[in-house]
Amino acid sequence: MTTTTAERRTAAPAPATEAHEVTGWAVLRRGLALSPQVMEGLGVTLLLALLSTVGASVVPIVVRAAIDDGLGDGSQMDEGRIFLYAGLTLVVVLLTAGAGYAMRVRLFTRSEVALSDLRVRAFRHVHDLSVLTQSSERRGVLVSRVTSDIDQISLFLQFTGVMIVVSVGQMLVATMIMAYYSWQLTLVVLVCFLPLWLSLTLFAKHMSRAYDTVRRTVGEMIAVIAEPVVGASVVRSYAIERRTQRRVDAGIDRNYRANIRAQSIVAVTFASAGVAGGLANAGVIALGVVLGVAGGLSMGTVIAFAFLVGLFVGPAQQATQVITDAQNAIASWRRVIALLDTPADVVDPGERGTTIPDEPLGARFADVAFAYPGGPRVLTDVDVEIAPRQRVAVVGETGSGKTTFAKLLTRLMDPVEGAVLLGGVDLRDVPFSDLRRHVVMVPQEGFLFDATLRENLQYGRSGATDAELETAFTDLGLADWYAGLPQGLDTPVGQRGESLSAGERQLVALVRAALADPAFLVLDEATSAVDPQTELRATRALDTLLSGRTSVTIAHRLSTAESADRVLVFDAGRLVQDGSHAELLAEGGVYGRLHASWVAQSNLPGRMDA
Repeated sequence: MTTTTAERRTAAPAPATEAHEVTGWAVLRRGLALSPQVMEGLGVTLLLALLSTVGASVVPIVVRAAIDDGLGDGSQMDEGRIFLYAGLTLVVVLLTAGAGYAMRVRLFTRSEVALSDLRVRAFRHVHDLSVLTQSSERRGVLVSRVTSDIDQISLFLQFTGVMIVVSVGQMLVATMIMAYYSWQLTLVVLVCFLPLWLSLTLFAKHMSRAYDTVRRTVGEMIAVIAEPVVGASVVRSYAIERRTQRRVDAGIDRNYRANIRAQSIVAVTFASAGVAGGLANAGVIALGVVLGVAGGLSMGTVIAFAFLVGLFVGPAQQATQVITDAQNAIASWRRVIALLDTPADVVDPGERGTTIPDEPLGARFADVAFAYPGGPRVLTDVDVEIAPRQRVAVVGETGSGKTTFAKLLTRLMDPVEGAVLLGGVDLRDVPFSDLRRHVVMVPQEGFLFDATLRENLQYGRSGATDAELETAFTDLGLADWYAGLPQGLDTPVGQRGESLSAGERQLVALVRAALADPAFLVLDEATSAVDPQTELRATRALDTLLSGRTSVTIAHRLSTAESADRVLVFDAGRLVQDGSHAELLAEGGVYGRLHASWVAQSNLPGRMDA
């Protein structure tokens, strides 16, 4: 009935897959729906964007007028007209520049508000996922979805979005001006650029696949780099720097090759735009000269067309960047949407839930069964009641189900059958905020954040004063240890608390739990991995902490079971024995066998403390 870690990871529900069959437009619409702030006041923003395109379109008009009207019949120059045109051009350019500035400020502000909200929602959803679901995905991949993927979306909204509006507006205005001046030359320009625009749809499909791969390899690269950074001590201890470097190099190389493949497609479209622009200019000059000789066009019109063709070349070349950024953003949106669409299998009922009574709490497992998705059951028919203020030890061999029992009790997971009740209330009906107020879990290794001792302790009780924090040390009999810290509450603990020893981290975890003041404590043998002196401190602190509280301890050592009021013995996912240490020792069975093994290993007659 046991399930290995590898089996659990394989069976766990992974975040929703990125559906490549979903069209880019569908992903874009869904992404914008998730960030409605982007659409607020969009009409004004688009109007400002269109106004900002006028400046570039005015220049060809002025060039034509200056050449045709300023030079007159070619024998003299009308300086007044030229200065007038130049002045009007300056005014229009300044006004359009102002419109462009206002448009960018509005777009940047709305997109940042929207994406900040999206980042918060994505991060919150990661924490809404069960521990089982989180462990099925590499941490770096989850981090990349909240960071680099949303950064890519931000780049698209803030810069590419502007580029699209400005480029389309610029081309429309340029086309209208060209059609007004000469429909023949307009057709030449459109014929030269039409194949490029048609081919971009084909390139877009290839780029979509290429940038899906790029975004995936970014997450993998972050994960493969983060692991050896966190586990640097293990890397050095086992002298596996070269092997680790090869893994990191391979992750970086996969991302490098994915980017190269994507950029090679971009290079083709960018070069094609340049060729189309060159052909259009050549065609305009050739046909313009013919029409000019025939008297159909002025010299100013032909030269103005050369400028107008430039208004096509720029957007055409930018179209490759637009498609690149768009496909990159769509790939990122797919990954963020996949994360948000991953069902939170442990759902917070929130305000609709039922609060736990503020009284000494007991717990009840009512015919509980649990199985990891796609795997066999790891708990079966567990029916047991824990009385208020009772100290319970849970024992069993590795894989017997005792850790799963504790996770269900703290609602890190939900049972597949039956119910877990605390104070008579089904945990599935209890708001997370209320559950965490009444139940605190102290893991075997106390996790500390990279902050000061004060800040880490205040995770137990937000806003606790320095006096309250120091009193907590005194109440747990840890005043002497605290007094030995030269910086006191300002002591930096380092990443994961690595500035402190494993035992000291556990002491901080116990003080943090005491500050939370829960009615129910769940412990994973919180003193099993510390040195003897610290163990003595921790044991005394733990006795004080457990006084008057209900507790369930996953016992790795018999000494913990001996001091408990009651021992629950698990074997192959079933609760097989229940009673005091003395009762179970007399009964024999699984507990007697475990006891005999512990005694033999400790070389101590009648007990096991190692």
